[in-house]
Amino acid sequence: MSNEPISLSKALASFDALWSPRIVTRVNNYDVRIAKVEGQHVWHVHDDTDEFFLVLDGELHISLREPDGERTVLLPQGAVFTVPRGTEHKPYAPSRAAILMFEPTGTPTVGDRHDDIPEHVDSTTGHALST
Repeated sequence: MSNEPISLSKALASFDALWSPRIVTRVNNYDVRIAKVEGQHVWHVHDDTDEFFLVLDGELHISLREPDGERTVLLPQGAVFTVPRGTEHKPYAPSRAAILMFEPTGTPTVGDRHDDIPEHVDSTTGHALST
């Protein structure tokens, strides 16, 4: 990792793939990832870790399946939210958005358990496949 400042806007401009996070730096054993998102992701669960979201641009909705039922949180630009470990969730962006996530190194984008993964997504990493 670089020991120089990192421009998130330059890092985001360096790729176009949706739902395909890029690691911009590491903090201890955590990856700081950025991603461009639009449309639906898949329902998934991270069994052993929370998942932190910061909306850099646009708007992100995260549907959650909790013991009391299903709900959706709305994250406008500048908002943060942490999905607790073990909570099934599905991010959705009504239009293109940019997000930053903070997760333990090696955490798969599609979690430990997930719905069927669309053909355009790598089932191992959860990253969008090149077309």
